[in-house]
Amino acid sequence: MQVIKTEFEGVLIFKPTVFRDTRGAFYENWHEVKYQEAGLHVSFIQDDFSISKKHVLRGLHGQPGQARLIQTVVGKVWDVLVDIRPQSKTFKRYFSIILSEDEPTQVFAPVGFIHGFCVLSDQTIMHYKCSTYYDRTKEFGFRWNDPTFHIDWPNENFILSTKDSEQPLFNCPHEL
Repeated sequence: MQVIKTEFEGVLIFKPTVFRDTRGAFYENWHEVKYQEAGLHVSFIQDDFSISKKHVLRGLHGQPGQARLIQTVVGKVWDVLVDIRPQSKTFKRYFSIILSEDEPTQVFAPVGFIHGFCVLSDQTIMHYKCSTYYDRTKEFGFRWNDPTFHIDWPNENFILSTKDSEQPLFNCPHEL
């Protein structure tokens, strides 16, 4: 497994070793000891899947105290993490990465980041390992096109939920 540090403190990229042959491919998706040795010291207690079609944009969402390990299982997305930690040197900046089934990759979003993605393939299935249980009463989000973040989305003809299109603009401090 290859581990890549980013300029965003705590944001890590994991690229598993993939074994391919004429039958297909195999890779370890999670091995707690190996991830701990790579510097990831988080207990994951919930797994989630999100299924979306082309041009869907989901985000920007967060849960207080929640870290996530995010990957695309099927399809391809442009994935975005926004740092909303007021004391961070990357505060209000975004990190983006293409996540695709063709090149298995995971991105770790530590506590203090909100997350969103737009679908680039006909369909996508996203998988999240979460460090806290989902709680609808604590979920928060900000508008996908909030000018505070200057996110350069790949296009702007998105399919949005009512909730995502009506998210508030960024305000800080926010409970992280």
